[in-house]
Amino acid sequence: MLMTSYRVLVFSLFSNVALATFPLIDFDRMGTVGLAGAFAGLDLLQNTSSSLPFDPATSTIFSRNVDGALTRLASTNIGGRILASCNLKDVIYVTGSFSSIGTTAASNVASFTPSSGSWAPLGSNGPNGEVHSVFCDTRDNKVWVGGTFSSPGSNVAVWDPKAEAWSRPPFVGLSGAQAKVLSITTNTSDSSIFFAGSFITTFPGDGTALNGTNNPNVPFSQGATPFSSSLVPIPLENAQVDGSPSTSDPQFNNIRNILCPSGADGAGNSWFAADSFTAFITVRTFSFISVNGVRLGNTFQSGHGTSGFSVTTIPDNKVQTLHYRDPVTGQTQSCSDPCPLSADSSLLYQDFLFDSTQSITGVQIKLSEFTGTAAGLHILQLLSSGAFASSVESNNDMSCFAPNPSNTTRTGDWVVKLANTHIAGTTQNVLVAEVDVGTSTANSPTFTWMPYVSASGNYDINLLVPGCTNFQDCSSRTSVKVTVFPGEGLQPIVATISQQNDDDATILLYSGPILPSSPDFVATITMTLADNPVGSGQNGKYEIVADRVQLALKSVGTSASNGSGSTSGSAQGTNSGFGFFEWPRSFTIADADATKTLPNSTLTALDVIGMDMFKGAGGSDGLSFANPSAITTVAHHPSGSIYLGGNFTLSSGPASGSANLVVFKGGVLSSLSSNGLNGPVTCLLLNGDQLFVGGGFSDTLSGSMGGKLKGIALYNIENGSWSSLGAGLNGPVNALSLANGQVLAAGNFTQVLAMSASSGGVPTTGLAAWDIKKGTWVNSGGFVVGSLTHVGNETSSMQLMAGHVTAARKIGANGMIMLKNGDSKTGPAITPLGAQLDVLPESASPIVVRRRSSINSSACMSHLLRSKLFFRQSTITQLSPLPASVPAPAPAVLAGAFWTNSSSSVEVAIIGGNFSFLVPGSSTASEAIALYNPISATIQRLQGPQLNGTVRSLLVDGNLLYIGGEFTIPGTDTNGLAIFDLSTQEWDTSVPALRGSTNLPVIVRSVSKSSSREHTIIVAGTFSQAGALHCQSVCAYDTSNRQWNILGSGIRGEVASIAYGGENQDILVASGSIALSDDTVSNVVGYSFSNNTWAALGTVEELPGPVSAIEVNNGNVSSVFAAGRSTNGSSSFLSFWNGVKWTTLGSSLQGGTIVSQLTMVPLQDTHSANGVIEPDRLLMVSGLLFDSKFGNASSALFDGRNFIPFVQTSSASGSPGAVTSLFRSFSSFSFSQRRRYCSAEVVIDFLAVGVVILISIAIAAGVVFLIALIGILWTLLSRHDDKLAKLDGGEEEDDSTHYRPSSLLEHINAATRTTILGTRPFTTEKEEKINHDNHDPFGPDTSDYIRAETPSDAIGGLLAEETSRPAHARYSFDGAGEGELPISAGAELEVLDDRDPAYVVFLISRFRHVDLYHLDGGMLEMCTQAKKV
Repeated sequence: MLMTSYRVLVFSLFSNVALATFPLIDFDRMGTVGLAGAFAGLDLLQNTSSSLPFDPATSTIFSRNVDGALTRLASTNIGGRILASCNLKDVIYVTGSFSSIGTTAASNVASFTPSSGSWAPLGSNGPNGEVHSVFCDTRDNKVWVGGTFSSPGSNVAVWDPKAEAWSRPPFVGLSGAQAKVLSITTNTSDSSIFFAGSFITTFPGDGTALNGTNNPNVPFSQGATPFSSSLVPIPLENAQVDGSPSTSDPQFNNIRNILCPSGADGAGNSWFAADSFTAFITVRTFSFISVNGVRLGNTFQSGHGTSGFSVTTIPDNKVQTLHYRDPVTGQTQSCSDPCPLSADSSLLYQDFLFDSTQSITGVQIKLSEFTGTAAGLHILQLLSSGAFASSVESNNDMSCFAPNPSNTTRTGDWVVKLANTHIAGTTQNVLVAEVDVGTSTANSPTFTWMPYVSASGNYDINLLVPGCTNFQDCSSRTSVKVTVFPGEGLQPIVATISQQNDDDATILLYSGPILPSSPDFVATITMTLADNPVGSGQNGKYEIVADRVQLALKSVGTSASNGSGSTSGSAQGTNSGFGFFEWPRSFTIADADATKTLPNSTLTALDVIGMDMFKGAGGSDGLSFANPSAITTVAHHPSGSIYLGGNFTLSSGPASGSANLVVFKGGVLSSLSSNGLNGPVTCLLLNGDQLFVGGGFSDTLSGSMGGKLKGIALYNIENGSWSSLGAGLNGPVNALSLANGQVLAAGNFTQVLAMSASSGGVPTTGLAAWDIKKGTWVNSGGFVVGSLTHVGNETSSMQLMAGHVTAARKIGANGMIMLKNGDSKTGPAITPLGAQLDVLPESASPIVVRRRSSINSSACMSHLLRSKLFFRQSTITQLSPLPASVPAPAPAVLAGAFWTNSSSSVEVAIIGGNFSFLVPGSSTASEAIALYNPISATIQRLQGPQLNGTVRSLLVDGNLLYIGGEFTIPGTDTNGLAIFDLSTQEWDTSVPALRGSTNLPVIVRSVSKSSSREHTIIVAGTFSQAGALHCQSVCAYDTSNRQWNILGSGIRGEVASIAYGGENQDILVASGSIALSDDTVSNVVGYSFSNNTWAALGTVEELPGPVSAIEVNNGNVSSVFAAGRSTNGSSSFLSFWNGVKWTTLGSSLQGGTIVSQLTMVPLQDTHSANGVIEPDRLLMVSGLLFDSKFGNASSALFDGRNFIPFVQTSSASGSPGAVTSLFRSFSSFSFSQRRRYCSAEVVIDFLAVGVVILISIAIAAGVVFLIALIGILWTLLSRHDDKLAKLDGGEEEDDSTHYRPSSLLEHINAATRTTILGTRPFTTEKEEKINHDNHDPFGPDTSDYIRAETPSDAIGGLLAEETSRPAHARYSFDGAGEGELPISAGAELEVLDDRDPAYVVFLISRFRHVDLYHLDGGMLEMCTQAKKV
């Protein structure tokens, strides 16, 4: 249920958001920018209108690009699996077990065309079962598939893309054993194709083959195997058996008649269900039994019969997957719901086996499909794991087809004892005997089990010992001696077994052959008191417990090699191979049929691999589903060696003693170093002489690597040695792939394990990447939560990965990313944190804040009077608690800052939060804070003692790093605040420590600095005093004299966030849950540095509750934003302060929202103007956001009216992540968009100075040439007009010639003046008079512009006159650009020229600078600046 709720939370994906254009944040204007939070993966929601949730019941396939970013392609039907893929001529073929992929109906195989993004099925007669492997044959342009299917070939089929047709392989197919083909590869020369899996091949010649004889005690049926017919049925005489609904015919309505029918199919020996109903048969034993499968015999009475069924086990209520032999093909098939029951009347029964032996109390069989009018059965039996015997006689009834039941004998006094199983209606009875302490073995009670064994074979004999906790007899338990007699010719086995186990235990007594000497043969297992019993007993007595023995059949056969445990059948004149088959491409043998005996002409030198495997594994037919054997993966090294991995153990032959991984070289199967691995191998990957191995192991078979090979290992072929990949993974690996120097591991794991016990490992769910060159685990690029079944290379720039996924993100990021400007299509450029952050180890001790018992009288004191340090007791208003911070499970980065190392000029990011990490070469983990070099992607710790806790705020002031949070430093009094000198790499412990109140620990949420106070650091959060100074919630630290000072009369409560406003940041704005010294409650308050006073911003009624984040819009204290939670915690809010009152914005925020940061960000473009936020900027709202319109996000952009979801993140578990901080290297920046209105400054800002000079010269030369050309043309035109006038005989001179320049220079000056002033180059006397008459007496005298002969004269004249009018700046201008001056809102100005509605020339009286500013929608922006006066 928890995962389901996460799915809803994480992927409520913006169905109501439709963005035509996404805002482009100008990250570069803020310097280097980092985004930090509690997340492991993220998506930028650019141009996203909808997305679909992930359903882990389906299999989802992704593409992965060279950077590791993931793109979702499609998902299968529910229950589908994707297992393999390959690429042939730009078409990708995907295989598995599915009926649809995306919106395309496709059965087990589908094709994907990346260029069109389309899926397609492959014909209509493809594989009719699961496809495990696929091989794209580029040589013959064919696609080979292998798996578990019967058509079009036996477990192997071939697709011809040109003919668009399926066919069986030239050797018909592969069968036997489990009849599975798990791997199809080629040799290094591409001349042969290798097939691997669980199957049998047979060739003529001397050798051994599988035993094909069924158990003679059981009636023969083609629906059984030698293995299944050897499993003794469990007696059900005392079980509760119910069939419902049942027919009303009294001859066929007794369900118990089919448990062990006494006659042929018919009245009194068969059962019918009611007509037209789905029937259910329920069998309950009310005690735990070991069941390996079911045996069903159909009824063939007229109008009745079952065609489909399923089996659900009790009490786990699980529909089981069943395996059976197809009576037509003889092949092993699998099914679930429904499973087919044959309608062939020649079949007495069919055996259906589970994946493994199940410990259950019953089954329910659903007869869902039938022939005729109703379902019916003739035989129903539960098959045991092999054989069994219980100490309780009533459980040892006669089994069907057995000549006698299992039996027991005993000496001494044994009584029945009942255990509490904690399962309703289920009992567990055992026999116990008491014996006096000191009794000898010869005089103690004895108990002997004699289980009936129906057939010879290899068995495991297990003794079940019930736990003493359920029986409440732990103190009286002791040890016993057990003797096993397997049969004639085999030596007895004696073992001493402890019965002091707390929980139920299954103890292996013997593993090897049992050889019945007669049809009624029984093995014997005898138990008595141990020769040297352990324990002291209770009240002078020991208690011996007798429960059950179980014999688990491992393989069957008719002979054994003198008790060695390996058996094999014999078929004269054949050689058999297991699990490996080579088919040379050159073969054109028409009669080759690998499902039968192959002709010798098909035998190759490499077929010896299969024969050696067959002999080494004991000749098992592979039908022992409790522990199936198979070769799952093959890798061919250029040297000719062939490596084979899988699930097998070899007990004989040249590789005897090996398990799960062997090599074939020099014509013989050989062991690897340390005899292979201790768990199954699923995948192999060759990279030169490096063999990467993935699977479900933890070490070599001999344990030589100390348990460091968990899930993945590296084998060096050259020197035959094993190496670990870090400490491995905490789950099995299903697939391996090589891309861009990285080994990609896909599987069912959640963590990269840490090499050090002091670190908890790196959360990595389903996909992990190992950098071969660096020799370390790295960020895989994308992020996924789930169990992956496949990863593979399709092209040089793309991989495919698939699995059962609950969450995924395009970008994998371990708590932090770096952001730079991108383009409108791809969005910003993102660089994830290149170092790995770990979770804290489970054994990590909690944070302990030490408190001093007395105050040091020599501690630094404030200049304030001591009387101000004590408060009179009075009734004060109870403040609401702060909203909870965003969930931040490790690893989480909660704060960041940038620092440039002056010695190396390298800029590093400093990150803090809740995480640990290992510095390369160190075995000790560091916590909470790190130095990260983005260029080298390396991480370093601070020297000296390490923090113990969580960092929430960082400030770099010069070379000093101020760290705030909730932490201590061992060996110091540090509590929530620390100072570290980055230049000397030393802690500054001289600052008096912060102290908390009785009920609240110290938490520093903000460490900041105002530009107006050079030597003052502002520390805010939850604390009651600093050193000896009572300075609650916010306090100032003077760096010049290293003492604490209270701000004004102080405040009380808890501070969550600090921002600055006013001229030169002379006003501090604090938010949280706050009251002033006069008990005025206001969750946002302001402090003036100039007059040392606090004041409330608005009234407490205007804000719904405590404020968790605050932002002042570019220093304008009449434009403040606040976010928080209502007092009762039921809702969240975003409010705006306009200098007069608070107004609620963002009403669509839902109650679960937690806002951690508000910050204004500049834009590359603009948005529609409104009265709240200027068009050139947006408010970024970060945290854990839930909104009724866009759903869930971690950061959203607010334009004054609407939220635009920006970033969505996920935690390592797939739950919603959170963004806590956007941090930047520039302490201040301009929101002005110079590149739009002032193109000259774009060149200056973004190009090198030398390039700018060259471009300026070129532009100037071009302008001069253009003006000269215009002047020449004008002169020629004027002379032409003069000639025409003379021809007309006009004597009167044109008045305008009085003002027309008579020289080229005057033409140039006039044209230049026109360019500057925007007037016509020559003015008539009439126009001059009009201009003079319309002159504004309150404006500046601009006559100098008209009279000037050059632009310099115009400007010089203007400055000489200084005709102006007074004005005040409405908005602030930070003047961050080259040659610019800052202007604060309200500053006094002198306007010199405002005739142009777009530009204003004004004088800053203090600096005597003339500046040209641009007005856009009321926004003031400097474009050019004149020289000083």
